[in-house]
Amino acid sequence: MMISDFELLSEKVAMLAELTHTLRSENASLRNDVALLATQKAEMQQRMQQASDRVSALLALLPAEVVNDEEAA
Repeated sequence: MMISDFELLSEKVAMLAELTHTLRSENASLRNDVALLATQKAEMQQRMQQASDRVSALLALLPAEVVNDEEAA
């Protein structure tokens, strides 16, 4: 009986070790995903700002009457 208890415990420890390894790998992958997404977010924010700046510059070129008419609509 004592030997089977040790065997069962050994199997559980092996399963725990395997699960730990799997979770560490998954965690590393998720960290890479987060880093990539953070980079993509920063790039998109920069592109949005550039687009906003271009729109503002174009609006500044319009005659005041057109801008006022657009704001009223």
